[in-house]
Amino acid sequence: MHRSLLLLTLTASLLLAGCATEPRTSGAGTDEQQDDSSTEDTGSMESEDSEQTAEGSASEDSEAAATVEAAGPTPRLAVTYDGGVLVLDALSLEVEGDLEAEGFTRLNPAGDGRHLFLTEGDAFRLLDAGTWSEPHGNHNHSYTTAPAVTGLAAEGSHPGHVVRHAGTTALYFDGAGRIDLVDPTELDATAAELPVTESIEVADPHHGVAVRLEDGSLLETVGTEEERTGARVLDADGEEVATTDECPGVHGETVAEGEAVVLGCEDGPVVYADGSFTKVASPDDYGRVGNVAGTELSHVVLGDYKVDEDAELERPERVSLTDTETGEMQLVDLGTSYSFRSLARGPQGEALVLGTDGALHVIDAESGEVTEEVPVVEAWEEPLEWQEPRPTVFVHGQFGFVTEPASNEIHIVDLDNMQVIDSAELPEVPNEVSGVSGDLETGDEGGHHEDGEHDHEHDEEGHTS
Repeated sequence: MHRSLLLLTLTASLLLAGCATEPRTSGAGTDEQQDDSSTEDTGSMESEDSEQTAEGSASEDSEAAATVEAAGPTPRLAVTYDGGVLVLDALSLEVEGDLEAEGFTRLNPAGDGRHLFLTEGDAFRLLDAGTWSEPHGNHNHSYTTAPAVTGLAAEGSHPGHVVRHAGTTALYFDGAGRIDLVDPTELDATAAELPVTESIEVADPHHGVAVRLEDGSLLETVGTEEERTGARVLDADGEEVATTDECPGVHGETVAEGEAVVLGCEDGPVVYADGSFTKVASPDDYGRVGNVAGTELSHVVLGDYKVDEDAELERPERVSLTDTETGEMQLVDLGTSYSFRSLARGPQGEALVLGTDGALHVIDAESGEVTEEVPVVEAWEEPLEWQEPRPTVFVHGQFGFVTEPASNEIHIVDLDNMQVIDSAELPEVPNEVSGVSGDLETGDEGGHHEDGEHDHEHDEEGHTS
């Protein structure tokens, strides 16, 4: 496809995606529900007040760079590599910034369409992707500037999962035993500190996760450094209103249709909905679900499925589909293995799995039927170390972005016609990939609670998720 035509197609589709609810994944950890707001191509006819607003909201580093008004929201991708983060234009795949970072890093959208949290050392650092939109009367204005790692951070031992839901972003510190709740609509890199609305101490530090719900309650996992056993829900006053101890090895969370929260467990997931927990038993005594991908478009949650408790690294070929309404689980045999960064949800709620055969497997979440197998990358093998690069899938709107570390490439898959429509070679070996819309967002995580939470069952508490 000619590049100019491709950009027009991508732009139109991603603008439409800004008015839709996107999927969310965890265990792995994506995207946010976005405001339904119109944009206007103002060209150079930028009003004085919008100029001042744009300048005031830019980060300190970004203020030194040019701020440019765009025709509409400009989505950007963030790709980690050994030594830094590449920020790409999601439409052209051109590199907009190369930011230094130390050690093994992870990325999660912060929930405002502009920023991401970069997990680096013992901190969640705020990364400004340099793309955003602002309301202006009955429409929005959109802007871009140079990306930058800001000076703002939430610090604490072993930062782990990041979950965006109900207008709140929950930062979980495994080692510190603390949950910081952030208002993403108040993120401002020029401020003195992050907009933390509440910090909650966990009874026993463990590799956990927390989700703020629409009614103001908080779902949090329960466990210790030695054992994770379940979850509980605290109401807005901090009183426990629901609990379960039926989730050994709890890991991975996502939110499905009807605000059904699903947590992965070693013997089948648990579902929290309508004020109570429900156990969904695996067909095997040890049938571990540790990475889950949901979407508000579907009551069915995609998950991994492992049965070898003693494996150093199990390479499963089956995935799980958990129906949050019926409490039943269905297994789908793909005939190929996959990794914790292989799970995603499509724009229609379809389940997506990137197999080691190099294909993106598309599954009808209701029936469990594999409807498409789209060749994207060369065949690959999951590395033994979970931190090592491997092909990864990230979905925004109707497009899937797939990295290929072996060739330093990133590919765009049009999920409407199931074709690879563009590819680009990167200057570094890509590891994790995430992104932001550049649009106004509600702070909800959208679909696959997109952190691609890793399943570190073979190196349990030594790393962040």
